[in-house]
Amino acid sequence: MSRYQFIQACTEPWPVRLLCRLLAVSATGYYQWHKRPARLAAVWHLAAQEAFTRHARHYGTRRLQAELRAEGHAVGRYALRSWLHRNGLRALSTRPQRPRTTVADPAAVVTENLLLGQPAPTAPDQVWVGDITYLPLAGGHWCYLATWRDTCSRRVVGWHLAAQMPTELVLFALEQALTLRQPAPGLIIHADHGSQYTSAACRARIERAEAVASFSRPGNPYDNVQAEAGWSTLKTELLPPGTAFSSLEEARLEVAHYLDTYFNLDRRHSALGYRSPHQFEQEFKTNLP
Repeated sequence: MSRYQFIQACTEPWPVRLLCRLLAVSATGYYQWHKRPARLAAVWHLAAQEAFTRHARHYGTRRLQAELRAEGHAVGRYALRSWLHRNGLRALSTRPQRPRTTVADPAAVVTENLLLGQPAPTAPDQVWVGDITYLPLAGGHWCYLATWRDTCSRRVVGWHLAAQMPTELVLFALEQALTLRQPAPGLIIHADHGSQYTSAACRARIERAEAVASFSRPGNPYDNVQAEAGWSTLKTELLPPGTAFSSLEEARLEVAHYLDTYFNLDRRHSALGYRSPHQFEQEFKTNLP
């Protein structure tokens, strides 16, 4: 690398004249060298495009600069930023932003956690727990899945998937569960402090079902651990890492098959003695006095 190339590579953050003085070269000579034919700049432009594409658009200016220097191109990060901007290119983040699924309503008045210190339920439809997770869609978008699970049988008793997560997301899932299961009065319906669950509409529906609302303590994810524990299994089995559903419609079809057919009917759970939720509930009914 020549001294002129070194100065060009280090023009950020140091001034050109300071670098020229330190390296004992003429600033005039540097600027004359800098005005070399544009075809020379085109060489590193091509190399930058190839490197950016080869690394699947994950390289930002720091890694691109290191890549180009290794290939013999002395390019500064400022020049790379300008080149990226001119060409409408942007490095993809390797740590994408994850959507938040729990946004508390500070004005909501919620009840205590009714599950604290209580023994585990001994029959289905004594306690349901609810939660929301996100699933990736093509193009960097997300969809949101709300479920209600029976804590005794592990069965997903109701679910709903949508592109957004308003109160209706959990209400549709709850309505499905109440319609299909017809639980007796006294059912405990537990969730976190998300605004969807603490909303007046959700609490009113729970009251009409003659059920009892219960909420996790603020900032304590362990209060709703069973609802959250199922997400890791679902995502691992339903969607391989690094992949996404092509559309919301595809996501609905895949989730419906996974939850209604596989998870509830066929998948064996260690907590159930390696029986499926359906098998557990059928045996429970058979053994009733």
